[in-house]
Amino acid sequence: MTEQSPNLVESVALGRRQWRELHVGELPSGTPIRIRAHVARATAPGPIVLLLGGVHGDEVNGIEIVRQLICGRLFDELTRGTVVAIPLLNVYGFLNYARDVPDGKDVNRSFPGYMHGSLASRVAYVLRHDVIPHIDFGVDFHTGGNAVYNYPQIRYAAEDPEAQVLAKAFAAPVALASPMIDKSLRQSAHLIGKSILVYEGGENMRLNAEAITEAKQGVRRLLAAHGMIDSSSALGHAAASATQWFDRHRWLRADRAGLFDYRIASGAAVAEGELLGHLRDPYGRWEHEVRSPRTALLIGQDNSPVVNQGDALLHLAWHSEDPGGSAGFEV
Repeated sequence: MTEQSPNLVESVALGRRQWRELHVGELPSGTPIRIRAHVARATAPGPIVLLLGGVHGDEVNGIEIVRQLICGRLFDELTRGTVVAIPLLNVYGFLNYARDVPDGKDVNRSFPGYMHGSLASRVAYVLRHDVIPHIDFGVDFHTGGNAVYNYPQIRYAAEDPEAQVLAKAFAAPVALASPMIDKSLRQSAHLIGKSILVYEGGENMRLNAEAITEAKQGVRRLLAAHGMIDSSSALGHAAASATQWFDRHRWLRADRAGLFDYRIASGAAVAEGELLGHLRDPYGRWEHEVRSPRTALLIGQDNSPVVNQGDALLHLAWHSEDPGGSAGFEV
């Protein structure tokens, strides 16, 4: 017989807001590690929404988004439904300033997890077993990694129609159709009928006010669209019409090592052949212009000026129906 997972939501009474803890494991010192979830319930039933940060321990911007939503008392405004807010999932990675857990495994490649497996597998198991079955949908907040900045964007799976509806309600500046990754949270949730959006904004180990603000406004719009808060407290539908939708994206990569100086920042629309920056030899022997291979929107950039051959430089997004450009994405 399959073990029945405890109902995290029903452990909190209607009209109450309480913290709950889920045991994951221990540090070598014997210190217990727990996932802390803030459960806020309205007096009237309605959708159950997960807001999740810190799947990758160094992506502090996502942690801060959920923390501000809790501390800003947005959930005091709930008129129906429930919000389960988990600011920090990967406590191990957070303590080590790392994306992964100490054994080097990525939590977001470890679903559905195994309670007697690796640290990453244990974290994934607790979320998948004790939280995901009890929600209707959720938003997983991320940033770029390793000095990569992501322009505020919501990612949804094209094969999940409900996720596209949720993305429209969230109304981030950019909505990007993005395939599900094997053993990811999004895929694991989808297999049991739960839609998860992935919000990307900012870069790891930094707080970015623009990305935080866009995320909080998106959550307000999402809750308002489901009648969970008063729609007057969320930004109007004008924001949704301003969302730019894309179904294709690719990184422009360096074909040689050197110093990269970009001239156009993320969020800008660029034309095919437009100058994006310069790749230079550190000894001054050569300089190479980096130009866009097609008309697109810049949705991300590597902020590290030192690049190796093959490193990602700039992230371009476009719609499959838009006029094409050159096929090459190496510079």
